[in-house]
Amino acid sequence: MLFATTAYMNEQIEYPVENTNSYIQESQLAKRDAKVVWHPFTQHYTAPFSIPVARAEGAYLFDDSGRKYIDAISSWWVNLHGHSHPYIAQKVAEQFLQLEQVIFAGFTHEPAVRLAERLLEILPKNQAKIFYSDNGSTAVEVALKMAIQYFHNQGFTKKRKVIALENGYHGDTFGTMAVGAKSGFNAPFEAFLYETIYLPVPIKGQETHSLETMKKLMENADEIACFIFEPLIQGAGGMVMYEPKMLDTLIKLARENGVLTIADEIMTGFGRTGKLFATDYVETKPDILCLSKGLTGGAMALGVTSCTQEIYDAFLSEDRRKTLFHSHSFTANPLACTAGLASLDLLLNEETENKILKINQLHQEFKQKHAQLSNITVKGTILSIEIQTEEGTSYFNNIRDIAYKFFIEKGILIRPLGNVIYLLPPYCISEEDLKYIYGCIEDFLNL
Repeated sequence: MLFATTAYMNEQIEYPVENTNSYIQESQLAKRDAKVVWHPFTQHYTAPFSIPVARAEGAYLFDDSGRKYIDAISSWWVNLHGHSHPYIAQKVAEQFLQLEQVIFAGFTHEPAVRLAERLLEILPKNQAKIFYSDNGSTAVEVALKMAIQYFHNQGFTKKRKVIALENGYHGDTFGTMAVGAKSGFNAPFEAFLYETIYLPVPIKGQETHSLETMKKLMENADEIACFIFEPLIQGAGGMVMYEPKMLDTLIKLARENGVLTIADEIMTGFGRTGKLFATDYVETKPDILCLSKGLTGGAMALGVTSCTQEIYDAFLSEDRRKTLFHSHSFTANPLACTAGLASLDLLLNEETENKILKINQLHQEFKQKHAQLSNITVKGTILSIEIQTEEGTSYFNNIRDIAYKFFIEKGILIRPLGNVIYLLPPYCISEEDLKYIYGCIEDFLNL
């Protein structure tokens, strides 16, 4: 047995680690997987065998040989309270024996209604209706369709253009690719994507340029349906952070010119930024919000698009062609809605609030310890470090593979965004684990 040892803030923290790569090459499950499975965001020509996870508990993943990994990114940002949480599991199991699925057109059920009621209690006060789907991409698709058809139903058929922030990411379906950054992710499909108007992200030093560009775009507001953005933090774009004041100004400009605003809170929702929603930091609230990932605590797939009463009312008509024609077979699945209710129970208590505050405190201490570095940013439970390389900032930066392997061998799941290393842990993570991770980051930066 080997040991990974790290020193952080004068504490020695030791974790057992073995040669992960050689083990995975011998795993029968990993070999079976390689024969039959195509994994997401994976270039299988160069990628190593996938790590076979047998179980998970709290902030830890365990492979089929018992090796432990700290899940420092909440398994793609979805897990809020820890893996296999007994309270969520119990509630879902109870619901399964009562009602596991029913068509949601013409029918309803208690978990869906109750979850909608509870979400509207904590969402911005201008939100009035909840539309269910089954993941983040589709929640955004619904939002875009709502915005464009809102104007179409009222006869404003010219208003169908979309403004989005540069370098954004909203999903991998065609509509969400169209409003995301043009990149290697979607290059093969560029000819099939509708034109989007891009606005410079109002990061430090670029605020005036962003604001003046928005003002110029508003001169043609009669052709623009909506402005979509990731509030305060662009996730897949590299954890790029900007200030609430600038976002508030941009939302106000859109509102004053009759342009709807869509907040993609898929990643930022449910406490990730330190408040329940990133839009809680701004005075002017968006017209539409998109939620998923942490919505069920990471236990099940579920998406939500919320909107104002005014938007909903524009779809009410004796003309059935004004209906929002969008659905999914598992819309408002009772099990997923039950998981969402259980996750809210856990989220909206003082213990979780204190955990979120503690993670932020530890992140801030790490940032202050490295105050000489200008590339460390913190917002709530999210810590981001941009590593300077000759390749520059890019998702395809080679440092990604080097860093990923380094941390996996230390028993930590960190999936860098190119040259950006970030932490987005479940709220149950311990102080000891965070300090171990910080120490390993320091070791990596000193290589």
